[in-house]
Amino acid sequence: MELTLQQKLECPFPANAVSWRIGRKAKDDKTAALLAYIDARDVMERLDRACGFENWQCRYTMADSGVLICEVGIRINGEWLWRANGAGDTQVEAEKGKCSDAFKRAAVLWGVGRYLYGLPSPRVAINDFGKWEKDPPLPVWATPKGFMDALKAEQEKRAA
Repeated sequence: MELTLQQKLECPFPANAVSWRIGRKAKDDKTAALLAYIDARDVMERLDRACGFENWQCRYTMADSGVLICEVGIRINGEWLWRANGAGDTQVEAEKGKCSDAFKRAAVLWGVGRYLYGLPSPRVAINDFGKWEKDPPLPVWATPKGFMDALKAEQEKRAA
């Protein structure tokens, strides 16, 4: 089945590309909600594979407020289309984190990793170092296979 550009951009990442971080801790610091995220390099790879490395680019500007704005442009039918989002300093490596976050947020506007916002935020036990025993499994719909199976079922439904 030939995928559209949108489907290529929106396809979930393999489970090993999804990382988890602590979102909100309980008051007793014994449990926390986990939030899923992907690395900026995975987003770059997705744009390369979906668009071709010559058909996407990004550029950055600084807003007066100190927020870094990243614009991700994709060439579609010979025309550059742009989507932008921004980020402030992060808790770890503030400048680098700001660049990565702004880039990933702009890519989400193209559908890259957007599904992560729909994932449950499981509550897990954490130790004194803020670590948990094992990462939660992804729901089937949030896997490449689940995504492709859903597309196939949708296509068969339309054909019937």
